[in-house]
Amino acid sequence: MIKAVIFDFDGLILDTETHEYEVLCEIFREHECELPLEVWGKLIGTKSDFNPYTYLEEQAKRKIDHAELKLVEKDRFNKRIQEEKARPGVIEYLDAAKELGLKVGLASSSNYEWVSSHLSRLNLLDRFECIRTSDYVEHVKPDPALYLEAAKCLGVKPEECIAFEDSANGALAAKRAGMKCVTVPNTVTKGLEFCEVDHRVESMAQMELKELLMFLDKG
Repeated sequence: MIKAVIFDFDGLILDTETHEYEVLCEIFREHECELPLEVWGKLIGTKSDFNPYTYLEEQAKRKIDHAELKLVEKDRFNKRIQEEKARPGVIEYLDAAKELGLKVGLASSSNYEWVSSHLSRLNLLDRFECIRTSDYVEHVKPDPALYLEAAKCLGVKPEECIAFEDSANGALAAKRAGMKCVTVPNTVTKGLEFCEVDHRVESMAQMELKELLMFLDKG
């Protein structure tokens, strides 16, 4: 029996990932280079030592001012993200979860300051009974630790949870934790190769939470 729903953050609730990738692609094109999705996609939903500007140097075959480009990236990204709202269906799912008596948690590979500041801006921070971020674990997704910690915090077993994910790394973490996983890819992640999950919707607006629960129960 499902007792809790656990949401990812970046790319699922707020589509930071599409904006981040598009800004980086703009910068790469300005240097007559490309940042392939098959390269960047491996990093989505996790943490990595990959430095896009080192990669840009390798492609351009010349030195690049990392600090300057990081400032350009940050400025462009912040301008985009301040206008961004929660993805379609997210608020409706949060409302439905409350009506259905489900516990609601969040598990993100980002840090708490990042997640909480954006949730506050979206007026969604108080919707979550438990938030677990990179500050709480040694290893982030695709390691299952974040999801296991979120379930523990909510007082439920992993098999009593549905995890909502947009990334391949996140989905793998949820399944490794022993949870059901529903993927809701965004513009950037929809073409990535995912592990076997329990269901996929292109948007939370596509299927109501109650209907989704009935579908998963039959499965």
